[in-house]
Order: sequence, then C-alpha cells, then structure tokens
Amino acid sequence: MQESVDLDDAPTLLELRGFSCWYGDFQACHDISLAIPANKVTAFIGPSGCGKSTLLRWINRMNDLVPGARAEGQVSLHGENLLDRSVDVVSLRRRIGMVFQRPNPFSKSIYDNVAFGPRLHYKLSRSQTDDLVEASLRGSALWDEVKDRLKQSALGLSGGQQQRLCIARAIAAEPEILLMDEPCSALDPKSTVAIEDLMAELKKKYTIAIVTHNMQQAARASDQTAFLFEGKLIECGATRRVFTKPNSEQTENYITGRFG
Repeated sequence: MQESVDLDDAPTLLELRGFSCWYGDFQACHDISLAIPANKVTAFIGPSGCGKSTLLRWINRMNDLVPGARAEGQVSLHGENLLDRSVDVVSLRRRIGMVFQRPNPFSKSIYDNVAFGPRLHYKLSRSQTDDLVEASLRGSALWDEVKDRLKQSALGLSGGQQQRLCIARAIAAEPEILLMDEPCSALDPKSTVAIEDLMAELKKKYTIAIVTHNMQQAARASDQTAFLFEGKLIECGATRRVFTKPNSEQTENYITGRFG
C-alpha cells in the first residue's frame, strides 16, 4: 500500500463541483464534488455501473457523442469549466489524455501511432517529431523494446506493450492530465505491474486519474481514492486512510469484499 500522502500540500488541478449527468432520463452521477490534486494518482473505485467510467468520460467530454447525454455542474481546470459548450473539445483532449480498458493502437506503425497527436496539434519538423516519439516511448518505458522496429505495425506488439504504446501516444500530445479507464483489466500480471510502476514515474510530470475494479491495485498505485456507489460519491481521501480507516460503512464493506 502507498505510504501516507499529505494531500493538503498538493495543489488542486481539477475540481468537480455539483457534477451530475444523465443518459436520457437515467441519472448516472448525482451531485459529485471532489478535488483531484496535481501530480498524484487518484483512483475511482466502486461496483460496476456506479458511474466511475462515466465520470472520466465527462472530464474528457467523450460523452458529447452519446445521444441524450447531458451534464450539469462544473468540472474546472485552471478555473475553466470544461462542460461549457464554448470549450474547444479538440484542444481539451490534447490537455487531457485518455487510455482505455483495452489497448487500441491504430493500424499504423509504432512510430506513426505516437506521432499521430503531435502531427494533429503542432507543426513539427521531422527531427522534432523523431525526438518527441523517442521521448514519449521512453516515458512509457517502451523505447528499449521497440527502438529497432519503429516502422513495424503496432498490432504486432504484445497486449502489455500495446497498452504502454497507447500511454506513449497519450503523453506525446503533452497533456496535463492522464485518464486511465481500467488500463490493466485485459493484461497479464507482469504487464499490470509494469503499468503500475509506470504510473509512479508518470505522476512526477502528469496528474493521473484511474478507474479500477482491483482493490489491490488502488491500494498499491494511488495516492487518493474516491469510492462511488449508485452514482454518488460516498467518500474520498488519502488512499491509506480510506483503506485502513474508512469513514463510511459502505466503503468498508466494499473494500473488504462484502459486496461488489
């Protein structure tokens, strides 16, 4: 389990205030307020259907594409409400990267996967792109494994390598925040450890929010844990405190496996 972390000393990067959302008539999240501290890992835990992934997708505005989806309240980054319809969603998704449950590399070369975002957002020379691709692959602890086959298809990588490639693709756009929606659920134990170790390094530069069903992973890899149940935030706090002295009986029942 993580050492005790003083979250009070960490500045808030992203803040939700009175956040609620719906899919048509179904309300998926109810009046959620919490702060995500900079350069920490925040884990969202809770049973299936509790709103964890929905919350991440609204932070990234991915639910804009879902018919009937709407949200109220505030999701603030540097004081800007990301839910405001005037927000440039393309720019937002550069600032807030997303890594999904299953690795989803493009049907392109390893190099072109990582270069995709920078080519979309920036005007870079070939040498600048080369440097950024290398830096991103090093940042995802993948460079040494793929440096001699950058022009080969990304689809030839193992599952764990593909997920690290997707992380490299996300950080190549130089985001402030990385959202990870169960990034290890489709991986073997060795690859899971590699991703958890990687998160510990990445948080030195990025703020990370992760959805996980794995209680051991949340305890090992996160600094802050938020427990959701039926679309409501039950409690949020330093991971060690939540796992050893939860404020809510519901939280204790969930993390001890009495329901889930």
